[in-house]
Amino acid sequence: MSEAAPVTPVLTNAAPVRMNLARRLLKRPVGVGAAVFLLLIAVLAVIGGAIAPLDPTYADIRAVLAPPSAEHLLGTDGSGRDVWSRLLFATQTSVLAALLAVAVAIVIGVVSGLIAGYYQGWFNTVATWVTELNMALPGIVVLLAARAVVGPSVWTAMFIFGILLAPSFFRLVYAAVTAVRGELYVDAARVSGLSDTRIIGRHVLSVVRAPIIIQAAIIAGIALAIQSGLEFLGLGDVNTPTWGSMLTDGFKNIARTPFLLIWPSLAIALTCIALTLLANVMRDELERTVSVRRKRRRAVTTATGSVAAVTTSVSTSGGEPIEDPDELPVIENQGVIRHAEDARSKATEKVLEVRDLRVGYDQPDGSHIEVVHGVSLDIRKGEVHGLIGESGSGKTQTAFAVLGLLPRGGHVTGGSILYEGTELAAASERTYAGIRGKRIGYIPQEPMSNLDPSFTIGSQLVEPLRKHLGLSKKDATERSLDLLARVGIPQPKRTFDAYPFEVSGGMAQRVLIAGAVSTDPDLIVADEPTTALDVTVQAEVLDLLRDLQAERNMAMLLVTHNFGVVADLCDRVTVMQNGVFVEQGPVRSIFHQARHPYTQALLDAILDEGPARAPLAAKGARA
Repeated sequence: MSEAAPVTPVLTNAAPVRMNLARRLLKRPVGVGAAVFLLLIAVLAVIGGAIAPLDPTYADIRAVLAPPSAEHLLGTDGSGRDVWSRLLFATQTSVLAALLAVAVAIVIGVVSGLIAGYYQGWFNTVATWVTELNMALPGIVVLLAARAVVGPSVWTAMFIFGILLAPSFFRLVYAAVTAVRGELYVDAARVSGLSDTRIIGRHVLSVVRAPIIIQAAIIAGIALAIQSGLEFLGLGDVNTPTWGSMLTDGFKNIARTPFLLIWPSLAIALTCIALTLLANVMRDELERTVSVRRKRRRAVTTATGSVAAVTTSVSTSGGEPIEDPDELPVIENQGVIRHAEDARSKATEKVLEVRDLRVGYDQPDGSHIEVVHGVSLDIRKGEVHGLIGESGSGKTQTAFAVLGLLPRGGHVTGGSILYEGTELAAASERTYAGIRGKRIGYIPQEPMSNLDPSFTIGSQLVEPLRKHLGLSKKDATERSLDLLARVGIPQPKRTFDAYPFEVSGGMAQRVLIAGAVSTDPDLIVADEPTTALDVTVQAEVLDLLRDLQAERNMAMLLVTHNFGVVADLCDRVTVMQNGVFVEQGPVRSIFHQARHPYTQALLDAILDEGPARAPLAAKGARA
């Protein structure tokens, strides 16, 4: 009797729970209480002056320190002014002044942090220097100096205090953006053709929004406390009622009427507490993207448990037979062994021409390291061109140079990249924006890292279609669903509504393939698209790529280190070693007539076909 298959969790309802933030907050009692109190404060800040029974600045010397009564609900202060009226007016002034400081700090700190963290360069240097200088300034001394220059204005003081608080947002945002800017899904968004502004707004800002919210609450509390402290010290405008000035009056008369301290103290303390509690709840809800119901079932295995292997037999994408590869001439040109092309390849229009391409990286000490040394290749329409070599050979650097996605510090130092008549070697980002994602597609090697976990799969497919093809949201959604079905996803709508972490690696790779072909590009750059997948899923993805390429007659540059993948999918192949091309030609010719020792070594590393391993002994069986 066979053993029970292992129990594994599977997804049964990948559609996210569509609840807006307000509804989720209603399920959190702490959040509800904090929100209700802050809403009450906001309402009083707006209408407080209108509902105040008396003039907050009117002093009745006959009612100094009068107890609570029908005429004076909370009594009067040391000057005979109505405490309730002053509290209502003070709410408006204190809240709006604190919000002014927070707004100034957010605008300066967040915007500069996003730009410095994303672009780096000279702006990062200047912004960091200004931030450090700002942090070195003693805040209270600056505020006292400002008061001496511009007078006792609470608005001016809070504006200046907002500038002093901006570094707290800058450092927070800068650290988060620096960490996320190198994520593969940011590169994937650039390949999709999204502008830097859209990438920062959608993919980068979403990562830092939760820290910004909690920081804003902390800063609001600090601004309120500092403002009240300045007023308490008598450095504010005596004609403007604030919670701090009321606190000062209560402290002066604490021996005779201690209750005067209660009202402004409660207003300040409860507001700061409510801000902090609400911000924590909002942060938790913003970071919780979806609730997923799961159930457990038994895994289903095949009867034999066998896996189909990718062999090294050469099919050359199912094309018509060409001449005997053993009879094709071999030419050594500039150190590259070039196998002669067949007549059909020569007659096909070129999509990409790379000539003497060089890629290098600037070093901190001023030196320069070249990683790609003058390589050349052609890719023709409808052709799959394999670029193969071991890790570190420079094949991905070559592909990224074509895409204009070299890491920071890397750049094309020489040569030409001609794509359908457009020179890309020294092209601007604006030129690439009209080509990447629309005319050149990209399939990365790590599917889960190239999808932004903050957005649904559907939104990440729809956005490039709306940008490049000008489709409406409805048409882009329909096209995305059709593409998901075409790449073999069984339930397109469920996957469309799911988040990346709710699908498997193979499913995510199919999603990225759908995105790459969605705009009908002429060239696809596939950077080891099967590396992160298991063997059975690799075979499925290769079949899918082959079918889509033949169906749409696309050219493809396939970067890989697997000669089995080359044999299964490619028409032509270039072998790369240590930043140079060592051999180039049709797949059949390379497999049957490899001349370079490195190519022969790669071919020799392929496992020979042989009989399958015998089944493992049953559990408990004796040797």
